[in-house]
Parts: sequence; C-alpha cells; structure tokens
Amino acid sequence: MKTEKGHRRRRRDLTTYNPERLPEILPPEDDRHLVHVYVEGYEDVAFWRGIFDHFRNPYLRFEISVPNRDDLPKGKKVLMSMLGKTDKESVLLCVDSDFDYLFDGATEQSREVLGADNMFHTYTYATENYLCYAPSLRNVCVKATKNDTRIFDFERFMAEYAKVIYPLFLWYVYSAQMSSESVFTLAEFRASVRLGYVDIRRNGEGTLAWLQRNVERRRVALERDNPTLCDDVYALGKELVKRGVEEENCYLFMHGHTLMDNVTMPLLTAVCDKLRQLSVAKINGSKVEGVALKNELQNYTNTLRSIRDVLLDNENYTSCPLYKRLRDDIQEYLDVMIGRLKAERPAEVMLRCNFEP
Repeated sequence: MKTEKGHRRRRRDLTTYNPERLPEILPPEDDRHLVHVYVEGYEDVAFWRGIFDHFRNPYLRFEISVPNRDDLPKGKKVLMSMLGKTDKESVLLCVDSDFDYLFDGATEQSREVLGADNMFHTYTYATENYLCYAPSLRNVCVKATKNDTRIFDFERFMAEYAKVIYPLFLWYVYSAQMSSESVFTLAEFRASVRLGYVDIRRNGEGTLAWLQRNVERRRVALERDNPTLCDDVYALGKELVKRGVEEENCYLFMHGHTLMDNVTMPLLTAVCDKLRQLSVAKINGSKVEGVALKNELQNYTNTLRSIRDVLLDNENYTSCPLYKRLRDDIQEYLDVMIGRLKAERPAEVMLRCNFEP
C-alpha cells in the first residue's frame, strides 16, 4: 500500500504548477542564429534532436520542442496549420511522413508536405519505423539482455515478413489514399499483419507460415469484395517502386505503431527471452554454488533493461537509405541558410572559423 500511495503522490506532483520552483533557463551559450524546430509530440523530440546534433555549425543552433503555444497543441495537423505563418529562417516543422511521401502529391496534404520549404518529413511512415530498422534490432537485444550470442537473423526475417504482407500493404495504401479507408481500414490491416504467434526456431519459419495463411485469406476476401479495384491496387505497386518501396522493405512504410507494437516488440520479446535463458543457464552451469550463485544471478538480473525502453532509445538506423535522404534534405537547407548568414555577416566569418562542433 505504501508503494501504491507513493506512486499516486508522484503522479499528483506532476500536475503541481509552482512558477517559483521551476528551474531558471540558461542564456544562450553564443550568438548563433536560433532556429526553433517544432515536432508532432514529446516522443519525437529525442529522434529529431539526434538528427540535428549531426549538424552543429558555427552559424545556427537548433532547439527542438512541441509547438510553443498556450493551448499545448500537438500532432501533424497543428504543424500543418503553421505552414506559411512562420518565419522560414527561424522555424522548422518536422513531421512523420505517414503516406504523404508515397502519395507523391496525389492529395492536398501530400502536396503541402512535399512542397514546403521549411518542413522536413521522415520518408518512412513515422519515427517508429526507424527505431524498428531490421539491421539495428540485434543490438537492441544485446543491450536489453547483455548477451551478444547470435540466435536470430532479424534482417532475413523482416525481409521475409515484408514480402508476406506486401499485398495487404498495397491494399491499405490504396484505401488510405481514397477519401475514406472503408475498403481496408487500419484496424483490419493491423489485425491481418500482426504477429499473434512467434516461434523463433528456424528463424521464424513457422511464424511466417502462419502469417502467410492469414494474409492470403484477407487478400482473397479483398479481391472478392472489390473486383473493380484489383488492377488499380496492384498498379500502385509499380508506382511505389519509383519512391523506393520494394516488397522486402515495405515494413518501413507501414503504419509505425502497428510495426512497433504488433510486430517488432513481440519478436524482440521472444528473442530476448531466449537470450536471457541462455545467460541464466550458463550461470547455473558454472561451478559456483550457494550464496555466490544467487548473487551472480541477481547481478545479472540487475543489468537487464526493458526491451521497449532500449528500442525507444535505439539510434542505430543511420545506415538506412531513407534516413540518409532526410539528412541530405537538412543539409541542403543548411547550405542555403549558412550561405545567407555569411553574406549578411561577413565580418563574423573569420571569428567563427575556429568553431569546433
């Protein structure tokens, strides 16, 4: 009961507002031009901070936050409403692409996102897709379990997973591009592509076979119920190739929370459970006994981390081609802005040449 009361007390403290107890905000370290970078939500701050940290320079400094308004607005619609109403040299808007990149200007919002000169988008559906980038997942397991044994090939599994769900991915993208998602809703897509059964033996062969049966049933039903749309849906696949969507990487463009919560987390949990079992078995198989054995097991347990926390901290997606495109977009913006600042403040150029990022 004491613990529960303590938790309730801490939760109440979060809602307490006392201006006199708030920390003092430090003045800027230098006179670099401040650029406010607004993101969709609190969970996006770390992702975009990590990106802009790669672009430290002697002319601009970036401050990442949700929009600074009294009504505490959040979300993509809020950032979209700010287009054309902000100083392009002092405000950047960073959003999840959702399907706006794939729609390639076919909808009004897609045209606005792709045409804005002070808005950056992820190219992937959302930031979560980067966190779930297949080549990075083994490292997530190592950090969570402290066991570096290779027992599962995430890259091969995710490529096979993507190939299996690809037909339904096309149906969902097509449906989302319509005025309503009535043909194939997000809830239906999520139910059809989730990993409700995970067996990592033979690198998930059984799981993929189970998923294939579910996907095939849904695909047949969609084609039966919407015969006039089939040609358009599969023609969409040819258009998406032009934007980098292939069968084996379509998971990067699917709904981000579905990927994280219904695919990646169940998979990571299954693999991490086995890695922890391996570590415990190794300790139990040692010559240590009694209290020393218990202490060793406790020491190992104390090093374990939450899988979700490690995944949310994952930054090993920088080799993703889509991430490189995003960084190229930001670099292009910087080249223009810094060139303009140099022209406006030529006397400062030599003073700043010794700046060390």
